[in-house]
Amino acid sequence: MTAADPRLTVHPVPGQGAEDVLVTPEGDVLTGTEDGAIWRLSPDGARLTRVATTGGRPLGLELLPEGDLLVCDAHRGLLAVRRDGSVEELVADVDGRPMRFCNNAAVAADGTVWFSDSSRHHGIEHWKDDFVQDTRSGRLLRRDPDGTVSVVLDGLAFANGVALSAGEEVVVVAETAARRVVRLRLTGDRAGERDLLCDDLPGYPDNVSRGTDGLLWVTVASPRDALVERLQRAPVPVRRAVTRIPEALQPKPRRTIRVQAFDDEGRLVHDLDVVHPGFHMVTGVREHHGRVWMGSLHEPAVAVLDLTEA
Repeated sequence: MTAADPRLTVHPVPGQGAEDVLVTPEGDVLTGTEDGAIWRLSPDGARLTRVATTGGRPLGLELLPEGDLLVCDAHRGLLAVRRDGSVEELVADVDGRPMRFCNNAAVAADGTVWFSDSSRHHGIEHWKDDFVQDTRSGRLLRRDPDGTVSVVLDGLAFANGVALSAGEEVVVVAETAARRVVRLRLTGDRAGERDLLCDDLPGYPDNVSRGTDGLLWVTVASPRDALVERLQRAPVPVRRAVTRIPEALQPKPRRTIRVQAFDDEGRLVHDLDVVHPGFHMVTGVREHHGRVWMGSLHEPAVAVLDLTEA
């Protein structure tokens, strides 16, 4: 058995599926679990407090300009958790239709929220169905400070992580099923132009965030699977038939702990591929002054890797 990387520390939380991580300015770490709870962990992992319950399934977490917590809830949509723990729905439907899979977000300085809806057809409980069927029905959406909601990009292959560049000239969104991160330019002569931050990733990207180092950090939740990608290219009836196979017989993601970091031009700066028996499938990442915090859709824990250690 390969030895655990000594730079990585795993902190258990009392709930399954700590999917995303958010580091506050004070260094506390927030995460949400599948029972709807939002947890606050002290920087050293010694104190753990439940700060709210969404009543749904919290995924992506961000701070709003006034200090409240923004939550992408897979069941309820885009939420604001106020400092007293109360929960307010900000966006539950788009163009009169409920969102199926609100996933991740980024918040601009003026309060504009960029967020993803992974699929028009499948919710989180059936994410593998959308992945294998390759419905390409994911969207990047925008909520302006006045509450107006608009669709910015459509037809995405399982829209997932969202992040803004340091100067907010660019917003990026991960296309998990296509193994790439799309870049949309927001300012200058190229405003409105869409291209790729990175492509042909070694696995399937999930959440994306901007670190205190200014880099765009991308999770690689699981390595590329040749069988899954062959199925994505198969005729639609075959793809649908595969998703009806019992769960125990379907392809399983391989255990891995991997995150990458890119600069605004798409140059790879960090590729962290580590091993630990108590953690796998990184779906959330947040670099904070040399420490890389990670969440996992499949673990009752968050983990932190210290880049300052040799």
